[in-house]
Amino acid sequence: MSGFADLLARARQLAGTGERRLLGITGPPGAGKSRLAEALADRLGPALTVAVGLDGYHLADCELRRIGLRERKGAPETFDRAGYLALLRRLRTEAGTVYAPAFDRGIEDSIAAAIAVPPEVPLVITEGNYLLFWPEVRPLLDEVWFLAPDPAARLRALVARHVAYGKSATDARHWAQTSDQRNSELVDAGRDRADLVLDWGDW
Repeated sequence: MSGFADLLARARQLAGTGERRLLGITGPPGAGKSRLAEALADRLGPALTVAVGLDGYHLADCELRRIGLRERKGAPETFDRAGYLALLRRLRTEAGTVYAPAFDRGIEDSIAAAIAVPPEVPLVITEGNYLLFWPEVRPLLDEVWFLAPDPAARLRALVARHVAYGKSATDARHWAQTSDQRNSELVDAGRDRADLVLDWGDW
């Protein structure tokens, strides 16, 4: 791809097929998935697209503490996988407005029914780490784009994001190099199944 304009045109083409389409954006932590999804949604506008994220299906922190997984938050087992799959199926089949949760990084928890997807919107952009890791997800998506920026640049951005949301620099680096890195290795295994593989220079 030669830039954001090409990605925008490809997304617009999906939106113009005459029926609801689902575009997935995936990649490891810190790759820019939500940033690209939001940029596309902003340019296409609410008449054409709504962005919903897998992060809305994080298990709540209180539940993660109860089951002993708070220190693995972001790993596949810390999401409501069945709930996310149900959302994708509803987006394909329901005639009315579908409501999706949103993840608020300020409180590190999800807000239920925060995103409305009206029935007339032709394109839903969904982003998250495990769109190509969970085999049930891929058949529900019309296209999947995999973001694969330079690993060192991605790590710097990831550490900066953790610091921005309250971690110390030491804790941010540790989290990025341990928990996030383990998750990244799982995500990277699916990149060959993507329709596009992109680095930051592509958009």
